[in-house]
Amino acid sequence: MKHMIRIIVASALIAGCTSEEAPNHTKGVYMLLDTSGTYTEELIKAQNIINYTLAKLNPGDTFAVARVDTASFSEKDLIAKATFDDRPSAANRQKRQFKEKVDTFVKEVKPSAYTDITGGILQGVEFLNEADVGKKTILIFSDLKEELKKGYIRDIALQMPGYNVVALNVTKLRSDNVDPREYMDRLQMWEQRVEAGEGHWRVVNDMERLEAVIID
Repeated sequence: MKHMIRIIVASALIAGCTSEEAPNHTKGVYMLLDTSGTYTEELIKAQNIINYTLAKLNPGDTFAVARVDTASFSEKDLIAKATFDDRPSAANRQKRQFKEKVDTFVKEVKPSAYTDITGGILQGVEFLNEADVGKKTILIFSDLKEELKKGYIRDIALQMPGYNVVALNVTKLRSDNVDPREYMDRLQMWEQRVEAGEGHWRVVNDMERLEAVIID
């Protein structure tokens, strides 16, 4: 009888161990492209970053690219999105189609009058939460100067625990050259907003350091 009890207890312990969920190692990357004013001239650099990211992501990973315009809290601003298939041939086809959509967008893009970065981040958080990936990264390709159309409310707390938010190619504006404090204040403001929402903030202007952003 004692022998049977030990077997039952051992079986229960094994069942309990196997019922635990395996760690989720998939990655999700949501990249925001600033399309305001003359910043559209920087989008060729963004294409290189997107191509690099496509090459580094694995089956099961998710990637999406969206534009930042006047009102960015919308799925209509998604340029391309994909969760990559386990089959290499299918995944390669997805990546080619993804690249084609981005290339077409960059050729045809028209500058936006306003820059709703907050709305784009909120949309990115919603997208990656629904994708249910393990590591969540939001890339912001922008000078980080947010300009909102009158009436738009973006004084909203960001809720992004565990998210990695990386600002890329943060170019200096003409006014920044006159008063560098404007540039520093802009970076500090976004860092404080992201970290207040329990996210991790980073600025990468040297594209040779991009691998650590995607792979780590």
